Parts: sequence; C-alpha cells; structure tokens
Amino acid sequence: MVSAYDANEQSSLKAAALENLWMHNTDWTQTAEEGGPTIIVSGQGARVTDSEGRTWLDVHGGYASVNAGYGRSEIADAMLAQMQALTYFPQGTTTEPLIRLVEKLGTMLPGDLERVWPVTGGSEANETSIKIARAYHKKRGEPGRYKVISRKGSYHGATAGVMWLGGGKGLSDYEPAPAGMVYAPQPNPSRCELGGATPTECASRCAQAVEDLILFHGPKTVAALIAEPITSAGGAIVPGDEYWPMVRDICDRHGVLLIADEVVCGFGRTGKMFASEHWDLVPDLMTIGKGLTSSYLPMAASVATTRVADVFTGQDNIFRQALTFGGHPVTAAVALKNIEIIERDGLVENSAKVGEYFLSRLHELKERHDVVGDVRGKGLLLGIDLVADAETGGNEDKSTGFGKRLTAKLREQGLLLKCGDNAVSMGPPLCITRQDVDEIVDGLDRALGEL
Repeated sequence: MVSAYDANEQSSLKAAALENLWMHNTDWTQTAEEGGPTIIVSGQGARVTDSEGRTWLDVHGGYASVNAGYGRSEIADAMLAQMQALTYFPQGTTTEPLIRLVEKLGTMLPGDLERVWPVTGGSEANETSIKIARAYHKKRGEPGRYKVISRKGSYHGATAGVMWLGGGKGLSDYEPAPAGMVYAPQPNPSRCELGGATPTECASRCAQAVEDLILFHGPKTVAALIAEPITSAGGAIVPGDEYWPMVRDICDRHGVLLIADEVVCGFGRTGKMFASEHWDLVPDLMTIGKGLTSSYLPMAASVATTRVADVFTGQDNIFRQALTFGGHPVTAAVALKNIEIIERDGLVENSAKVGEYFLSRLHELKERHDVVGDVRGKGLLLGIDLVADAETGGNEDKSTGFGKRLTAKLREQGLLLKCGDNAVSMGPPLCITRQDVDEIVDGLDRALGEL
C-alpha cells in the first residue's frame, strides 16, 4: 500500500496534471477550480486511496471494469513472469499465453463463438466487429449490406466509427457521421419510446421496430445490429424477456448479423459469465473487454461464430486488419490469471447474490425518495432512474445540475460515483460485500435526502 504523498509532492503532481493531462470528458480549468484532480495511488478490493491518504469506495469499479477488484497481487505476478519470459513477438508468429487464452474463451463463450480477434479495448472490438460484419456480407456476394442498426442512447465506444452508434449527444464537433447509421428504440420498460405499458409490451414493440427498420431500409442494405444484452448507459436497462428471442429471430430471417456488445456485461458483471446467457442468446459476433482483464492491462476482443469466421478462410479471403498491441502476450497472461480468479473465487455467483441484495436495497430508496423513478439491473450492473415528476416520470431538469450535486454529496461520504441528471449507473467490483452495499445505499439515501 502506497502511503500519502507530502504536500509538496501533491502540489507538484496536481500542477503537472493541470498543465499537461487531458483527462476523460474533463475541463482542466474547472478541475483546477475544484482543487483537483483526485490522484489515486493504491487500491484493494473495492476501495482506493488517494495521494492525501483518503480512502474511497469505488462504486462504479473504474468504468464498470475492475471486476476482480483492486490489488490482486497474483495478476501482477503473472504479468511480471510473462514480461521476464517474453515481452512481444515477431511478425507472423504468436505466443503460448494468447493461444491458451483463446482456447479458454472458446470453452466459456455461448454456442459456437470460437474464433477470437484480439484488440486492446472495447471501442476497437466494436469497430472490428462491424468491419467483420460488412466484409462477411461482401465476401458472400452481398456488397450492398453496409448499414448498422444500434439503439438510441446506447454507448459502444469513442473511436471515430463507433462513437456514432446510439446517436448520443455531443457529436456535432465530429461531423459528418459515417454512412449507414440507423437507430432503433431502446427497450426501456420504464420509459418506453413506443408507449409500452409493461416490460412485455415494450419488448415486443421495440423488437418489432427493429424489423420495421430493416424492411424500411431494405434487408439487402443492412449488415448488422449491435446492442448490449443489458444497456449499461442510462442506468442498466434490462429489456423484457421477449425482446432478445424476437430480435434473434428477426436477424436470422433477414440475414442480418447480430453483434452482442458484452464489453461491460461480460465476465460476471450481470450475475452470469455473459449477459447473453440470461436469454440463451447466441449472437453472430460478441465483443468482450473490461472484465476480461479486470482493467489490469488493456485487452479486448471480437469473437465470431464458426459460421461467420469460416467465410474468411483461404489466402484471398483473409480479414485484413493488424493492430500492433492486439494479442500482446503480457495482456493475455493477465487475462488468463484474471479469469482463473473470477472462477476460483466465485465472483460470478457473488455478483448474482450480492446484486440481488443491492437491488432490494435500491427499491427501499425508491420508496423513500420521489426523485427515484425506477431501479433496475441484474447482478452488479445496476441503475437508478431520476425523475423531476414522480407522477409522470418526467426527466430531471438538467439545468439544475442535479447529477453533479449528487456526485459531490456522495464524495463527501467517501463514495466515488459519477451521477447523471437523469440516471445513475453502478458497476462495482464483483468482490463487494453486503456491508459495502449498505454503505453505498445509505450514502445515496443521505445524499438524496439532503438534495
């Protein structure tokens, strides 16, 4: 455990950060006015310690990505051992750790998802999956299939192509959008765009809307649909049980490839190893990341079924892409050790069990606070819907800065959680306990009461 830095060290580090560091979605002038940034120096389990010696509970587990928790020395040992043996590989070769990893993934993933294309992050994995989908159709004699359906409000990455999936806000600086972006409704039972009054009704209507879009644009123009089994953005949106079987059938009937984005959902996050398993869903392509290494090193992958991958066999049919750090032997060794820990320590089971308790405690918040319109989730991917009007379910007014004020109130209690104005998403490490949950919910209770 690293001890707190002295005042001079802290001042020097903060000055250097404010002068040179471009942090995620952050304005350095505002950060300076707030006395930041917070500099984390060590972590253990679900808790981290900053340069001033203060300990925090990380309610979102990094980016819902530190599945095994902080401070796993076994992972550091595996990393060191591989670096001492081999740090990289010559062009046109591969390594034992990567082979062992893809072999392991082939036994874990649903159905015949067996062919693994390793990359370094979730954005790259989703970019790769879309490239594979478009190339797949072209190689099969359907070059007109280039359009990609995503769901409004979803998030699939920040690189130039995938940032447009979901049609999120704040994209005008990066226009023009790539061709072929098509947007379907989000199957959110608490705010159904299509007026579904129940989860079943919303699921059915939103699934049918996918087919309507395919027919409107023409099946011969649509390459793929990409979606998270449980939508992590906007507060862990769980579709009604009818949704995924219907969507799988629609894609099959129209020859559209189904890409399941499990970058957040995978490796125990939702109480099963992969969220697709909640509905016995076998997608054509699956993207994985985050929990693959619990963020100890950057690694992700696009995984294809044998049916899709076999289209790329032969000298003239290969999938033409190379990424320098994709399949790095050190990250592969880390991923193997991370998966071993997740399985050995029963973290998937803990996610399901503690997540059920967490959800029950969040329901108590809904009973006590009118601003909480809905609580939802599976395992340790959970969310709170925030409303301005408890009767109508209307969105919280963004002009009030409610999310920012709620974030500040939680920080006063040692809880690190970035809150939105309309929703709060939570994805803590899978090793958290019921006592940790009580601390989080009691902190939310106090913060909401004060606000």
